[in-house]
Amino acid sequence: MISITDAQQDMREAYFGGAPGAVSSATAWLIAALVVTLVDPMSGIWTLVLGGMLIFPVSLLLCKVLGRTGKQSKENPLGSLATEGTIWMILGIVIAIGVAFHKLEWFFPAMLLVIGGRYFTFSTLYGMKLYWAFGATLVIAAFALWAFKAPVLSGAWTGAVIEYAFGLAIFAGIGTKTR
Repeated sequence: MISITDAQQDMREAYFGGAPGAVSSATAWLIAALVVTLVDPMSGIWTLVLGGMLIFPVSLLLCKVLGRTGKQSKENPLGSLATEGTIWMILGIVIAIGVAFHKLEWFFPAMLLVIGGRYFTFSTLYGMKLYWAFGATLVIAAFALWAFKAPVLSGAWTGAVIEYAFGLAIFAGIGTKTR
């Protein structure tokens, strides 16, 4: 049986510590923010939802470009945690969409909460405490946006900035450690 430490190392190696996923997610948030800014909020919301469907395939492509497999070993028990977290996230996205029909300005903060919650599990998945800071930053930002009654575009831009900042930090920190 594979140890948790070895399983986490396998995940970090296969998926470059999750950095390609964070940067792919950041790009979906950035495109959504641009659509909110240049078109309208509802189009930006659907852009994030639809763009979000491309995050995993794009991140796998980035992994392969970076020389990683984008696939954990078959013995790795953390693969099921990743799948379970994805199911929870999809259900959370459905709730965020429902929230948008009640109050448009709450969609992006709700998504920040959903994504932040997912990143908390990445701390176990990759064995990286940075994901606790990542998740906490998204959660704090969500509550700040809600408390200050921020406009829709603020939530979209906030998600893009935070995701890029942490995605790049993960790239910088993991690049030489897993090879």
